[in-house]
Amino acid sequence: MSTLLSTRHTLLDLANQIHNGNILKVAEVLNETNEIFLDAVWVEANMEGGHKGNVRTSLPAGTWRKVNDGVAKEKSTTRMIIETIGELQSRSEVDKLLYDLAPNKAAYRTNEDMAFLEGLGQTFADTFIYGDVVANPEQFNGLDLRIQSKTASNAVDGGGSGSDTTSIWVVQWGVNKVHFVYPRGSQIGIEMRDLGEQSVDGETSTTKFQALVTLFTLRAGLFVHDDRCIQRICNIESAGSSNTFDENDLITALNRLPYGGVGATIYCNQTIKTQMDIRAKDKTNVNYTPGEAFGRPVTFFRGVPVRKVDAILDTETALS
Repeated sequence: MSTLLSTRHTLLDLANQIHNGNILKVAEVLNETNEIFLDAVWVEANMEGGHKGNVRTSLPAGTWRKVNDGVAKEKSTTRMIIETIGELQSRSEVDKLLYDLAPNKAAYRTNEDMAFLEGLGQTFADTFIYGDVVANPEQFNGLDLRIQSKTASNAVDGGGSGSDTTSIWVVQWGVNKVHFVYPRGSQIGIEMRDLGEQSVDGETSTTKFQALVTLFTLRAGLFVHDDRCIQRICNIESAGSSNTFDENDLITALNRLPYGGVGATIYCNQTIKTQMDIRAKDKTNVNYTPGEAFGRPVTFFRGVPVRKVDAILDTETALS
């Protein structure tokens, strides 16, 4: 039998999953931890292909009125914001023959489906942090593009330099703060559609074979109502002993949040999360409190949950 295209499962792929007549559970060594969905708020979009909102840009100040004198007319002003929604898709085509050969057909197909769910989840996390619609118009703008200077009003400079730095992000979720958007009439998260058995193209355009087809789709955009609701601690050295994670910088970022910081979440990668957890084990460090959510331990910094996002790189170029 000829080998199928590399984008599809082969006999070797199937054989690697079988032992003593059973489908083996796959060790997901490529999995990442991207704890974004745990706290994020989702809102249905109010327009086709995107979401539109207004941001207040000025307020009436009022006038202290004098006797026999009037006051000037005033008004508030707003600025319109439109954010795009991107569609992330992937397609699985498993040869019906391989499916029939599998000793446990459901387990074999589930193993493959889980890989797609993880892969799309990682791509979504990468876009949440580094998405750029100028470079990739089919995406949505992520966090990195919104704060590109260490002197920005919602940035705290960690002091590092070079291309081995990382960032901590504080996001304040809420319908009038920061939220994800999804198209009208669709669902939140990854949609998995079993398209059943179909005739698909073989190795050449002149051949076809029967395959079990699954379509995976994720539609999302990121909408920021209030720029203050995103804070970035940038230029943190990912190694060494200077300009590394500083709790004072995180306290500064948290105190800049509006609305009393309600709905805030801290996002960092494994490098920073490890440093936090090491400091948290010191019982005299009152900034950290242990907690549990959904049956798993959670680190809290001054009452704000800390989430691990492997998509945040240790190789960011320092902001100027």
